Amino acid sequence: MDLALGAMGSLLPKLGELLKEEYMMQTSVKQDIEAFSRELRSMRAALRRVAEVPREELDEEVKLWAGDVRELSYDMEDVVDSLIVRVKGSDRADTELNIFRELMGKMGRLLKQGKARREIATAIRGIKEQLKDVATRHKRYKADGAFANLAAASRITTVDPLLVALYEDKERIVGIENARDKLIEKLCLNDDVSKQPKILSIVGFGGLGKTTLSKAIYDKVRSGFDCTAFVSVSRSPDIKKVLKELLFEVDKQRYMSLSGATLNEKQLIDQLQESLGSKRYFIVVDDIWDVSAWKTIRYALMHSECGSRIITTTRNINVSKECSSHNDDMVHNMKPLSDGDSQRLFYNRIFLGDKMCPPELQEVSMNILKKCAEVPLAIITLASHLASNRQIKPISEWYVLLNSIGSGITKGDTNLEEMRRILSFSYHDLPSHLKTCLLYLSIFPEDCSIDRDRLIRRWIAEGLIQGDNLYEIGLSYFNELLNRSMIQLSDFDCYGEPRTCRVHDIMLDLICDLASEENFVTIMDFTKVNTPFKRKVRRLSVQKEELANTQLVTSSISQVRSYTIFSPAINQMLPLSLFEVLRVLDLEGCNLVESDQLNLRCVGDLLHMRYLD
Repeated sequence: MDLALGAMGSLLPKLGELLKEEYMMQTSVKQDIEAFSRELRSMRAALRRVAEVPREELDEEVKLWAGDVRELSYDMEDVVDSLIVRVKGSDRADTELNIFRELMGKMGRLLKQGKARREIATAIRGIKEQLKDVATRHKRYKADGAFANLAAASRITTVDPLLVALYEDKERIVGIENARDKLIEKLCLNDDVSKQPKILSIVGFGGLGKTTLSKAIYDKVRSGFDCTAFVSVSRSPDIKKVLKELLFEVDKQRYMSLSGATLNEKQLIDQLQESLGSKRYFIVVDDIWDVSAWKTIRYALMHSECGSRIITTTRNINVSKECSSHNDDMVHNMKPLSDGDSQRLFYNRIFLGDKMCPPELQEVSMNILKKCAEVPLAIITLASHLASNRQIKPISEWYVLLNSIGSGITKGDTNLEEMRRILSFSYHDLPSHLKTCLLYLSIFPEDCSIDRDRLIRRWIAEGLIQGDNLYEIGLSYFNELLNRSMIQLSDFDCYGEPRTCRVHDIMLDLICDLASEENFVTIMDFTKVNTPFKRKVRRLSVQKEELANTQLVTSSISQVRSYTIFSPAINQMLPLSLFEVLRVLDLEGCNLVESDQLNLRCVGDLLHMRYLD
């Protein structure tokens, strides 16, 4: 429910600055602004208390009221920003608040114009009436009287040193050493370089560590092959993108020479076959959901007879049989951790260098571990919750956690409802600002590697970060999400600092659902083409190329603040003239040469723009 705050974080400072200035404004308009500024501050305080309560436990009327406040705050900010644009135009300052302060001296000249004054007064009166209606509903249902205050974390957070150690030293990853060594032996057994590729498939439900195990094998043996690649397929695969990633990893020079070409799947397969040629390769194809995707990918890989090796991972046993060499011993069923490994993983994450659990916490920790059913993702998530900000929570909160996760995960459970409950618990434990920043990641597709600086700058552009040193604050938010295991570290930069992150599939499912419920992000992919848009679209993420343009054009998009297009969908780009208040336009990774419909001539008219990539 914290997302119901909408644009209040950036709106209220603007109204405060507005009221400080002395310029030619109608007295009645100034009084209206003063009145609804006070009302907004009261609503904001109430909403922060509401945000402490999980959405499913809230009364339906409270949800409706909070949603109304969110939408109204967005509309109000659009009105204020439109006024700014009329005065300043496209000559923009670096930050939103600086723009506002600079405009105060010029505001008088605008407001002396009778037409402008009437338009502004009408807009302000309209907002006042809407706000009055929302406030009346709020008082009617007394939404703010039942919840406790939430103390927001404010200190700067650095990356947990253990997290860095885990990624730098693969030997310290718990519970996979034996499986890794056995599978390496199996892959290399009877190693005959004259044979077709040998394929090992790792199968198990989400959260068991299939990707971690395959990556550990990959890192251990890759030096013994001519070329290597590690790619992810995901639930709704873009096969052309997967094939391009394979080509990039095995032959960067050929990939770059073809970067401007528009190739279909057959042509990409031909290029891959030529690049692999007589090379002995080792390739991991991670997260395959259906057989059809694998059948296309394997065409590019199976012509080799140089003793190459392939690992596939999947959640489906039937898919794993299809994706492995036709030999039962080439399918590896992931097993939960042993009791000992579960304890090691749990205590390593909580107690850092001191691996011993204090006696008073031993019983409750054993009971928590039982509910995790030795599933690594569940163990890491709950351990991160109990040691957030590198401060171990008191024993009372351990029991609160134990009693909050119900019956726990059942061994072999594949519907993962309890896993979602565990992740949901950790989500609700986040302070308000981190919840919003986490849900913002629902914009990015499954298995996407997200650049840290790109993400932080987008948070800033969207007004999700408030303060004096915005980048440093954003960096602390990013580090805290890493420390709490809400996002996963993907790669380091040359200085040893986190460079990219990703979101685990199960966590992404959860935050996409939450973001959709709150109308925070609208995700367009081919599974949702027929979904009607009944609400204003504020942030639009277009991820697939199979979309129907007609539905996008007719939806309510004039209020879109953030428009992100990923490379498969570049031809689905809408005319930029449709976006009246666009703040973020992100085309990173898109091949602009391939697009038939791309027209950037209107970019200069997007006067609200704060982030362009």
